[in-house]
Amino acid sequence: MHKTSRSFLFLLLVLFLLHSLSKIQGLPQQNSISPIDLSALQQIENSLTDVPSSRAPPSARFFTSWDFSSHDPCSTFAGITCSSPFLNPRRVTSLILGTGLSGSLGLAGSLSPSISNLTELNQLVLNPGIVTGPIPAQLGSLRNLRVISLTNNRLTGSIPLSIYALPNLHTLDLSNNQLWGSIPPSISHLDQLKVLVLASNRLSGEIPNELPTQLLHLDLKNNFFSGTLPARMPLSIRYLSASGNSMWGPLNGLESLSELVYLDISMNRFSGTIPPSLFRSSLSSMLLQRNNLSGGVPQQKNTTTPLSSPSSSSSSLKLDFYGEGSIVDLSHNTLTGELPAGAFSGVETLFLNNNRFTGKVPKEYVESLYSGGTKTLYLQHNYLTDFPIISDLKLPDSVSVCLSYNCMVPPVGLTACPASAGEQLSRPAYQCSKFNNGGSTG
Repeated sequence: MHKTSRSFLFLLLVLFLLHSLSKIQGLPQQNSISPIDLSALQQIENSLTDVPSSRAPPSARFFTSWDFSSHDPCSTFAGITCSSPFLNPRRVTSLILGTGLSGSLGLAGSLSPSISNLTELNQLVLNPGIVTGPIPAQLGSLRNLRVISLTNNRLTGSIPLSIYALPNLHTLDLSNNQLWGSIPPSISHLDQLKVLVLASNRLSGEIPNELPTQLLHLDLKNNFFSGTLPARMPLSIRYLSASGNSMWGPLNGLESLSELVYLDISMNRFSGTIPPSLFRSSLSSMLLQRNNLSGGVPQQKNTTTPLSSPSSSSSSLKLDFYGEGSIVDLSHNTLTGELPAGAFSGVETLFLNNNRFTGKVPKEYVESLYSGGTKTLYLQHNYLTDFPIISDLKLPDSVSVCLSYNCMVPPVGLTACPASAGEQLSRPAYQCSKFNNGGSTG
């Protein structure tokens, strides 16, 4: 009886092991990667190479870990992420080329069209380096791509039209390369696009009137774009930069952008007046310098606490601040009229220099300086006639104010000016007289 029991238990153990083995054999091997993907990675490596750097040891080179005799590339290859180990075969879903480390000079070579064989890829990133040549048009076949980031290299040619047809693309960043050509109207078909960064290339032409409706971030600075701003900008946009181009026309297209937080369209040829809706504290960075803007700045409601008592101190002042880090730069335009009292309450860095503003500097500007809300105030090269210093209070040491070349002598100590302001403290009297009598002397 005892022997029979042992035989029965042994039989159960064998059956259990056989059942477990059948389950294990049914599971995918965790180190199994698609042969197609493995071949594509091989060709990608063949087309790129690490740039030697004395600042980084050889072990820090990107391709050191790409050993094609490895049993588990998904775990050992730097820069790749694969699909679940319970899928067979495993597919490459993310490819980040280059270490991105400060001591690395990045990769050289060119991008292999074989990237398009990684058909489950949803993220393609090329870290800064000196990769040259065109962007492979075959990327347009990767329908799952959500992120394309190929920044700070030396890529040339035009942006492949096929990229503008990717249905799931969320981020397209091709900044700091040598790309040329224009943005096609088909960009409006990218329904999922939220981030478009094409800054610092050689792109030209006009910005299409129809842009992706869900766009949040648009950066086109330092190119050769011309024409006007689109009449119908995406209402969702929060970051807009088109500085350093050759664009012109009015700013009417910006009026309805209530979500805008950052605006930089400096160093263009925009003209006309500034829409009053842009003067709001939620737009904490507004850079409009070096254009042909004219007209005045609208008066805004101000909620400052008056600084009228000799016993007042900077710590007791309460201003309706734009916020820490805010900047407004309207310099080098042809803006006229008196400075509005409340439009710039608490702007931390305020550049209104090189315009045609007249009259007295409002006390609200002074109060913001004494409170520490405004740290930099440049008013040089205007036609201002007075700056109301409050004698009982001392300006914080961190404050920089420039008042030179106006129709007044700057108060003592308020000449923290850049070299570009020149050495002349006041305008000649005849200029002030001519301008205030309707002349156009600049």
